[in-house]
This record gives sequence, C-alpha cells and structure tokens, in this order.
Amino acid sequence: MKPDDFEMFQQLLRQRSGLVLSRDKAYLLESRLLPVARRTGLKSLDELAVAVRTKKDETLLRAITEAMTTNESSFFRDMKPFDQFRNFILPKLLTSRASQKSIRIWSAACSSGQEPYSLSMILKDEAAKLAGWRIEIVATDLSSEILEKAKAGVYTQFEVQRGLPINYLVKHFKQRGDKWELNPDIRRMVTFREFNLLTDLSPLGKFDVVFCRNVLIYFDQQNKAKVLNGISKQIPPDGVLYLGGAETVLGVTDKFRPVEGQRGVYELTAGGAGSAARPAATPSFGTRSTLAAGGR
Repeated sequence: MKPDDFEMFQQLLRQRSGLVLSRDKAYLLESRLLPVARRTGLKSLDELAVAVRTKKDETLLRAITEAMTTNESSFFRDMKPFDQFRNFILPKLLTSRASQKSIRIWSAACSSGQEPYSLSMILKDEAAKLAGWRIEIVATDLSSEILEKAKAGVYTQFEVQRGLPINYLVKHFKQRGDKWELNPDIRRMVTFREFNLLTDLSPLGKFDVVFCRNVLIYFDQQNKAKVLNGISKQIPPDGVLYLGGAETVLGVTDKFRPVEGQRGVYELTAGGAGSAARPAATPSFGTRSTLAAGGR
C-alpha cells in the first residue's frame, strides 16, 4: 500500500471511529479492505483509495469503517467480569435499586452480541430475585452489519464453544442444522442500536452498569478521555464501569477510580458524577424486560 494511501485511510478511520492504526498494521488494512473494494467493483486498494478521494460516497465510507472496526467477541469473555457482575455488582444493585426495581445496563461496542447475551443469561438465572423488576440491556455498535448478526442470535458451533458453559448452551439455545439459535426470551432482553462512541452519549440515557471492555485500547489518548468523560455523565454516583484487563483510567481521566478488590471495575470519583440522581424515566428507543420467577 502506498504511504499516502495508508495515511488517508488512517485519518479516515480515526475521524469516523476513533480507531488508531500504526504503520505496522498496514497488513490489516489490506486484508480487510480488499474485499470491500471487490464488492464495489474495484480491482485493488489503489482504486479504492482513488474512489474515497474523488467520490466522497457515504455508503463506501461506512463499508470501510465497518470492515475495520468489527472485532471478535465470545460468550463470557475472560469469565471473571461476569462472575464479578453476578456476585458483587448485582447484589449491590438489588439493595440500592430496591425502591425503583429497575436496572439499566449498557454493552458498548457489543460486536456480534455475545457480551450482552451473556449478561442476559446471568440475569435469567437470577429471575427469582428479580421478580417484578424492569431490566434493560442496551447494546450498541458502530457496525450495522454486525448488529444484524447480533439481533439474529444465531451462532456457529465454534462460537458457542468459546466460553459458553455447556449448561447454558442446553438451557438457552436450540440447534438449527449446524448452528445454534438463542431462545427468544434471552434475545428479547437486549435492545441493539447503532451508535458511535465518539458522539454525544446523552441520547442513550443513564445506566447503572456500563461494559466498555477491550474497546479503548484501539483509541488514542484524546479519544479515550472523551469516551470516559462522556460515560461519567451517563451513570449515577453509585454506577460502575467495566474496562478490559489491559485498559485503565489512570493517566487518562480523573472521573473514575478503580473499585477496591475488583480488577477491571471502576467507580466515579467524588467529582466525577454527571448527575446527582438517577432519573426515573429512560429513553423511548429501549425495550424493557420484566423478569418474573420462573422466567417468561
């Protein structure tokens, strides 16, 4: 790839998605963008670069961005964050939200849906404790294509073997030929929405728990701070943020601090909360699931 073409694609991706690519990732550009070029009738990356510069076609720009920002995911990835949610975060929410009987969770950059569906299965296990509660899981991603896969809730044998306990596979999936389909009650617990983390987060509303794991490692320092500061305004004073094991808030923002004894979990600092109270209403785009003992 020509150096000036690499720089053009690099700047395009940073502006549209926050993704930062170093020169040693040129191979990644080539492997992911060549199929985009061919789908649009272009023979090479050189022709794709010319098309980007001359046509300013939003459909093409979106296809390039989606090709580069689609990342792998797996059910119960790294497991510990989900154990923390079940054993540490959820019990606290059951106490602190007892009067509202409402919990909102955001899975940011959800990819093909394994993370929010993992949370759904945990909450379904706790249905007896959450009888009468309104549970909302909002899952967002920049890629409309990957969101369609997530909404379908259909996974290959390889995908369900990566981290999914066998008892969850038996309980929450039906085999359809050589693939596995999530049961409707689990799929209904998640609302998927196309969303760019670099835009204003306020339309999403407030959340008790935010999962933004293994996302910011691809951002530069400025955009990391932008996203974290934005999230700080969308959670109440006792809300929590999950980051990936290789991510940290240290040296990036003073809005969050690590939760003692809970690696990867962060809470607001004294001056970090964007709102003094959690609003009673939630945005109209979301759907809520009311869990009853025994499930739906």
